[in-house]
Amino acid sequence: MADKTTGNAFSLRLFKRILAYTKPYRFTYYFVALSAILLAAVSIAMPYLFKVAIDEHIVPKEYEGFTTVLAMMIGALMIEVLLQLSFIFYANWLGQQVIRDLRLKLFDHMMGFKMKYFDTSAVGKLVTRAVSDIETIASIFSQGLFVMISDLLKMVVVLGFMFFYSWRLTLVALIVMPFILYATRVFQKAMKKAFEEVRTQVSNLNSFVQERVTGMKIVQIFNREKIEYERFKEINNKHRNAWVRTVWYNSIFFPIAEMASSITIALIVYIGFVVNLDRGSLLVEIGTIVMFIDLSQKLFRPLRQIADKFNTLQMGMVAANRVFTIIDTDSKIEDEGTMLAENLKGAIEFENVNFGYVENEPVIKNLSFTVNPGETVAIVGATGAGKSTIINLLSRFYEINSGVIKIDSASAKAYQLHSLRSQIAVVLQDVFLFADTIFNNITLQDPSITEEDVIEAAKKIGVHDFIMSLPNGYQYNVKERGVMLSSGQRQLIAFLRAYVSKPSILVLDEATSSVDAYSEQLIQDATDIITKGRTSIVIAHRLATIKKADKIIVMDAGEIVEIGSHKELLQKENGYYRNLYEVQFLQQEVA
Repeated sequence: MADKTTGNAFSLRLFKRILAYTKPYRFTYYFVALSAILLAAVSIAMPYLFKVAIDEHIVPKEYEGFTTVLAMMIGALMIEVLLQLSFIFYANWLGQQVIRDLRLKLFDHMMGFKMKYFDTSAVGKLVTRAVSDIETIASIFSQGLFVMISDLLKMVVVLGFMFFYSWRLTLVALIVMPFILYATRVFQKAMKKAFEEVRTQVSNLNSFVQERVTGMKIVQIFNREKIEYERFKEINNKHRNAWVRTVWYNSIFFPIAEMASSITIALIVYIGFVVNLDRGSLLVEIGTIVMFIDLSQKLFRPLRQIADKFNTLQMGMVAANRVFTIIDTDSKIEDEGTMLAENLKGAIEFENVNFGYVENEPVIKNLSFTVNPGETVAIVGATGAGKSTIINLLSRFYEINSGVIKIDSASAKAYQLHSLRSQIAVVLQDVFLFADTIFNNITLQDPSITEEDVIEAAKKIGVHDFIMSLPNGYQYNVKERGVMLSSGQRQLIAFLRAYVSKPSILVLDEATSSVDAYSEQLIQDATDIITKGRTSIVIAHRLATIKKADKIIVMDAGEIVEIGSHKELLQKENGYYRNLYEVQFLQQEVA
């Protein structure tokens, strides 16, 4: 649905969808609408009181009652100010409530996406949708929708009053109106396209900057500063050009609108003073001319503002279209399971599983193996053999193409997704830590895990001393992605994070492949503790872990080529594992 709106100047369907988010705040919505109506009603009070003051008091020099007129003018002004204050505040308040709810829905929806979605979507663009695009939607309420309604109502009231008072003078004021309406329409269409380009370039800019800042080490290691600077310069120029186009359209339209307004004033003054408009009996009074000049400005000013606010509305609509495109994206793992993964024994069975990240490019081929409860199983193989893919499939980050994965003799799909993943803890080779304290990175804000639980677990696996050696101990802030810690220290935090979650199934994905010898020993000791008594799958890289495994699965090109214990596999002459051991692991053992 959302994509179909981009070619239109305005999508009523999309607009209604945005308005649906105001339902929880309908009383505020109605109050803002009422304020807009009342503002329109009082818009003619001041011009009329000016006319009365001029024609009935100033020109004839009759000052009796003049104070009353001034008091009425002050009263009308105060009422208008109060209504304007209420209107602006609650329109903005409503907009902020709407985007808060919309942002929550978007974020919640994004967290349920398959990993495949994030594999193909730029992080910078998703950040743009969740932050700046949604903030732009707020302007629909604060500067677009209600302001336009208020201005339209003012125009209707002013025009009706003008016709009621003098239809001939009103026709004079409306001579240039068709030209203004045509110019406004052309302007709106041009700005719609311009704003689409602006949002596209903002998204590209955010994506580029986010990726380069994240990968700054690579940029500097390979001396790509100048190259990336030139690429950024090109993207930045496109961003500038997109905004300049909107400025160009504004610079054309608004002077034209001002010129038309000035022509209208000149016509009213000329005809009002020179031409007899009332059947030749009297010339138009000075106060009436002043009133019509003021009313014509109140008629044309909202028209100019409507064009401007329509730009704001259009920009908000473009942003909403992009946001709803993500919300409408159906990229979730099916969660139709009814079973709770409680008290799992940890039995795992892959039966004829096939999977590929890209269609017709299989990564796992007819894979079948069994892991008994409490076993530690190592999976080895060359890069690209499909080892890490098994972890992704076990946790249901991706859907298998065929076959079945069973946990405790039940299909993994039979379990509720959240419940299943709560029983599987994963320690990745590349540990991700949030810009937060060590304690929060361990518990991940789980209120059921206390600091005492964390300290006790840390002592058991031998990382308590390391944590306490840091400033503020468990309250030490590791900064973004854990940059304040070494690779080995981040791995130890990840082990502790997995341990305190008390999983039924533990997965270690080459968790010791990039750490120093001291950290490796700590990790090996921690591995012995956290794998004891629970089903564990180890994507193996270090020899010590492989030797202790109950079973070793050897993979090549997405298929199992050998299964057995360390000793059994070494006894196979010309075996895949034996060759791998002699080439890689034996060298490490000798070293």
